[in-house]
Order: sequence, then structure tokens, then C-alpha cells
Amino acid sequence: MSTVRSTILARQEVAQGTLAFHLSKPAGFTFRPGQAFEILLPTADATVGKDDRGHAFSIVSAPHEDELVFATRMRDSVYKRALGALSPGAEVEIDGPFGSLLLHKNAARAGVLIAGGIGVTPFMSMIRHAVQQQSPQPLALLYSNRRPEDAAFLDELQAHARALPAFSLHATMTDMVHSAQPWSGATEMIDVAFVRRAIASLPAPVFYVSGPPGLVQAMRQTLQQAGIDEDEVRSEEFYGY
Repeated sequence: MSTVRSTILARQEVAQGTLAFHLSKPAGFTFRPGQAFEILLPTADATVGKDDRGHAFSIVSAPHEDELVFATRMRDSVYKRALGALSPGAEVEIDGPFGSLLLHKNAARAGVLIAGGIGVTPFMSMIRHAVQQQSPQPLALLYSNRRPEDAAFLDELQAHARALPAFSLHATMTDMVHSAQPWSGATEMIDVAFVRRAIASLPAPVFYVSGPPGLVQAMRQTLQQAGIDEDEVRSEEFYGY
């Protein structure tokens, strides 16, 4: 797969310690909501060895948008330090798109998206696309974070839930004792009862799980306990952790 060049346009903090990077969209670059790409940093950066030059990220932006966006927690790694040091105008290379965490095509069946933390990124593209299309397909996002401060794109998701009747947001914050922000929503873990409440009125849902490996495994077990056939569950250990 050949690479294409892109330029960093801007970056913004979308949660505590989490940055979204906005890139120019190369001519002819197409993708499907839920896919990912690899971002290759400039080879001239002396702090980055060959093995640390590239990292895969889910694409946050929707296909109709004029720019490409990805988001990541800014951890203390060689790659993340080099990425964080890049200023707007810096060039990167894009390899992709790739990935198969794609929303099913039967719009009569609901899509239930389950994410923990920054695992929400592939679902952002799906939701933005649905809003732009004013899709009638029922979509529900079950989104777990420790605190509102940690919940990337929370304000945007709440706005989408107001703008698109077919989309519902079920956000929960599981560590409010350590939060400095108010939260009047759910505070429990995403367990069997939580899932059953969220899907009670949804037609023939198909489930999608994105997050760290531990969360994906736990959610698969929870869905099984809720009586969901494993053939109706699709999952991916998310890019960009």
C-alpha cells in the first residue's frame, strides 16, 4: 500500500491528556466510517527510530469532511513525544485506509456501539456520517469513562444526540469521586442491566465494541450474559491507545 503526504493543520485538546490532530486531506483519499490509517512521522526527526516512526489510528472525521482527524492520548512514548512536538505545517505521511470495523448495511437493524475512553474514535466517524446523512438507522452509543474530563468528544456527542433522532447516547462516568466537573448522568459500569436498558427499544441490534483488549473481552462476556448471540458482536482492539 503506497503512502500519501499530508500536512498538520491544527491540534486541539478533546479530553484531559487527549489531543485531536487535524490533517489536510490528500486529493483522492477515500475511506469508510470506522476505518483507520497509519501516520508516519518525518524521517528527519532524529529522536525517532525506524520502529517508532509509524502508528495506526482510527479516523475520527467522516468521509464528507474536507480534512482528516485522528485523536490519541498523549502518553510518554518515543512516537507520542515526536508527534506532540510537530507544529501546524509539519508534513506527515499517511498509509491506508484499512480496517473492517464497518457498520452493517441493513438500515432496518440497529447498531449498538460500545466504547471505553479513546476507543470511541472509530465510532465518531460513523456518527458524524449518520448525522450528515440524517440517517434513519437506529444507532446507540454506550460510552464509558472514569470522569467527564476523560471523555473525548463528549460535548459533540451530546449535540449529535440532540440533532439526530435516530441516535441515542448512553454515557457513564465510573469514578466521579475524583472528578472536578459536574455530571448528572449514569455512574455505573456497562453491565448486563445497562446494556438491556439501552437496547430495549432497538430493532434487531448488531453490536460493535472498541477499546483496549481488556475492555473488549469484558464487553463480549457482558453481551453473552445479556443473551446476545456472539455472531451479532463485532469488535476491534482500537487504534490510537
